[in-house]
Amino acid sequence: MSIVYCRNSARQRLILTALFTLWLGSLGLIWIVTAAAAQPVTSLHRLPMARVVYFPTTGHHLSNRVGFLDFWRANGQLHTFGMPISEELVIDGRIVQYFERARFEYHPEYAGKPQQVQLGLIGREWLERSGLLKPAVAANNSGAFFPETGYTLDGEFLEFWERRGGLPIFGFPISAETQEDGTIVQYFERARFRYHPEALSPFLRRQQSIYGFDLDALHEVQIDDLGHQLAHLLGINTRPVARLPGAVDWSPALWSRRIEVDLSRQYLFAYEDDLLVFTAPVATGRDGFNTPRGEFTIYYRLPEQTMADCLGGECWYVPNIPWVQYVVGGVALHGTYWHNAHGTGARMSHGCINLRIDDAQWLYEWADLGVAVTVY
Repeated sequence: MSIVYCRNSARQRLILTALFTLWLGSLGLIWIVTAAAAQPVTSLHRLPMARVVYFPTTGHHLSNRVGFLDFWRANGQLHTFGMPISEELVIDGRIVQYFERARFEYHPEYAGKPQQVQLGLIGREWLERSGLLKPAVAANNSGAFFPETGYTLDGEFLEFWERRGGLPIFGFPISAETQEDGTIVQYFERARFRYHPEALSPFLRRQQSIYGFDLDALHEVQIDDLGHQLAHLLGINTRPVARLPGAVDWSPALWSRRIEVDLSRQYLFAYEDDLLVFTAPVATGRDGFNTPRGEFTIYYRLPEQTMADCLGGECWYVPNIPWVQYVVGGVALHGTYWHNAHGTGARMSHGCINLRIDDAQWLYEWADLGVAVTVY
């Protein structure tokens, strides 16, 4: 189908657009205009078309017309950004959209490049408006020092920052760790981290002491809803809107999900259609217990399981293994607390695909029964 734009009146164009939207809705699809030309944007009109999904919880849409949807999917999704809390807006000549934990900004000068979508400096803006943005007093001797801002990043916050997006997603640290509302927080240019030690179970905390290395639960470090707080402070309209005709509720299942495990690189990759949405280091089966290669699917899942068996003259009993997803026979994707050799090339398992605990939890929350798993 093609569309020809004639010299119709504004009213005629509005009617034609509405009819076309309803026609797409009748097919169970919704496509809305996208910004393609690298030119200053002053309006959301007269742009090409892209898919849009709806979040009933907040009552807002997320589309790909300027790349926001794919950026959200590829960089952490709910865990990193939360849900959209506004529609796309034009503010100071730029298309932006507010999320619970972020603000997306479209940069047409980088159209078609990774920098097309960037994250607003909401952490810096929040501190500036609160009068709390201050230069660093002295550098910390431990952790990673950032001369750009004079602050240091250490411990749980440093691990989370490195694993979940680093500089492009969170920006530089712009405060030291401090206490707010009884918990430890740290500000970054684009986010505020908050430490929740209770997210790591007492059992795993004991194992951490026994084995002598750090273990991380997925929600041990959380990103605060600074996008929501800043939007409220700035008077951004976050009221729910009516669902567009044909817009479907967001779910990872809207796309064909698949997992690939590369035995040579000892890495795992998760995709929605052809979009890479998650990467994690793994440790697979050692010689004599090699992880099988082939095409499989997740056929059984448990949030926690005790594994005990005897095979090849060896017996083992391992309690409370977290985030277990079986793919073939007794071979499963799961978290590990007894080693931290993921991605090093050391193959440690009896055939299973070992992940760090936080990575295993992310994958468990994203995947489902029937998701394809390719091991090669």
